Amino acid sequence: MTVAPAAAPARDYAAIARQYAADVVSGKIPAGKQIRLQCERFITDLVRSASDDFPYHFDESKAGRPCRFIERLPHTKGPWARQKKRLTLEPWQIWNICVVFGWLHKAGSQKDTRRFRRWLLVVPRKNGKSAIASGIALYMLCADDEYGAEVYSGATNEKQAWEVFRPARLMVQKLPALKAKFGIELLAKQLHRPDDGSRMETIIGDPGDGQSPSCSIHDEYHEHADDAQVDTMITGMGARDQPLQLLITTAGENLAGPCYAMILEQRERLAGIGHNGGPPLEDDTFFAEYAIDEEDDWKSEAALRKANPNIGVSVGLDYLLARQRDAVSTPRKRGIFKTKHLNLWVAAKSAYFDIEAWRRCADSAMPVLFAEAAELLRGRRCILSLDLASKVDIAAIEYLFPPIGDRPTKDDPYIRLGRYFLPSKAVEDVSAYQGWDAQGLLDVSEGNITDYEEIEIAIGEAREIFDVETIAYDPAQATMLVTRLMKAGAPVLEVKPNVINFSDPMKQLDAFTKAELIRHAGCPVMEWQMSNVVAQLDGKDNVYPRKPRVEAKIDNPVALIAALAVALSGEEAESFSYTGI
Repeated sequence: MTVAPAAAPARDYAAIARQYAADVVSGKIPAGKQIRLQCERFITDLVRSASDDFPYHFDESKAGRPCRFIERLPHTKGPWARQKKRLTLEPWQIWNICVVFGWLHKAGSQKDTRRFRRWLLVVPRKNGKSAIASGIALYMLCADDEYGAEVYSGATNEKQAWEVFRPARLMVQKLPALKAKFGIELLAKQLHRPDDGSRMETIIGDPGDGQSPSCSIHDEYHEHADDAQVDTMITGMGARDQPLQLLITTAGENLAGPCYAMILEQRERLAGIGHNGGPPLEDDTFFAEYAIDEEDDWKSEAALRKANPNIGVSVGLDYLLARQRDAVSTPRKRGIFKTKHLNLWVAAKSAYFDIEAWRRCADSAMPVLFAEAAELLRGRRCILSLDLASKVDIAAIEYLFPPIGDRPTKDDPYIRLGRYFLPSKAVEDVSAYQGWDAQGLLDVSEGNITDYEEIEIAIGEAREIFDVETIAYDPAQATMLVTRLMKAGAPVLEVKPNVINFSDPMKQLDAFTKAELIRHAGCPVMEWQMSNVVAQLDGKDNVYPRKPRVEAKIDNPVALIAALAVALSGEEAESFSYTGI
């Protein structure tokens, strides 16, 4: 946000929004793929809205009203606050607000209510997102024509919840005219309007039932371990005609969290793919993700300009260039720089594998559901690998298909598929598992422990579908199952998970990934597990896969490394025992 004089001339916010979208689409304003797609959709929808078949219309007055309200609010910190300056919205902020508040239903029971009920804004640090959130909060409290409005600033801790509530409270305190016009009382932890009972306050964690939010704002959504707070607010909005939930965040490193899952879903919807590759879906969520694209050079100044829409305003170019130089020269700083200033989701801070390289190996033509992908690979040579380390959480089968030729190439790479076996109790306890289960990505058995009979059946099916040459296993966990497989004539092979056996194939998997010589379907379960793998070099530069914390899972990557160990050995089960020492 820039500095504006106290009595700035009236602006045509809808025209500014249109121009911003046009400038993004033309390339005049640098922006990442998701913003370009949203701007294209905005322009297309403006044309479509003239048709009777299109269910929404764009109301310029409604679009501009919150912008006009926000630009009458004061800065609350820094030199602009000292000079008693008012906020001035940048074009990107105006476009976002106009889209959310300007699109209305044309007819039916929802006539003239807002199209978008959820706004997911993903923008790097220091780009003025908290000021937007505070302004929206006050608008929804005072000027959205909602009787008995309830506005909540939610977060995982008190400090974060106050990042939105505190500026809103200070704005009211600095503007006696605003306070008087809307009859706002400043309480210690609440803004209250006695005339109709409207209020704004903070919420921490899952508040339980009882609220009827007209607006809920959740700052740093990536820090939420589950969706308890977000879902409670959504559930409570049922009695409101046009509630709004604002989820505002930077990127993070929890690839199993609800924030990343929602972002992936919104990317699919925006791309016209639909959930799980289905038909495109109409959605009541407006998704604005400011980030660089995978092919961009993160070390460039252009990347900084692309990801940071408020560059030169609330965040200086020199500041970002300094952080970029630090990240280039100090590898341990790269993760935090990429997440907080380029909005890239990265793995654990000490992750061994380059998760961006892993994503580049995803083949969009390969179905993410195992059964569908397996049909495409029917008859291919295959190495199976088992990691059955846990009966109460993920047990893994990896399917590695060697290249048809002698060496992997980009046209003839290694291919991996995976299955993830869990007991229903584990799924009930982890929100990420629940989401993946709903997508059909997990094999869930009833009860508290994984049913190994299902794994045995899966192996039998694999032997019928593929040319299974070897089934690698860890002897510490699979004795009974392997005994049954041996009786069935399966080509089992013991591969002990130790440094001697795992170091070279783990390094080779990293090399194959970076060279795009391994292909996969982009399964989010495997991406999360790959992001959890950490390793520390020993005195001889050997590596071994480990996990950074108890709740992180790496079962499938461990199984994949074992499968690759077998593939690189060039030996078959009958003549080779890769047991190490």
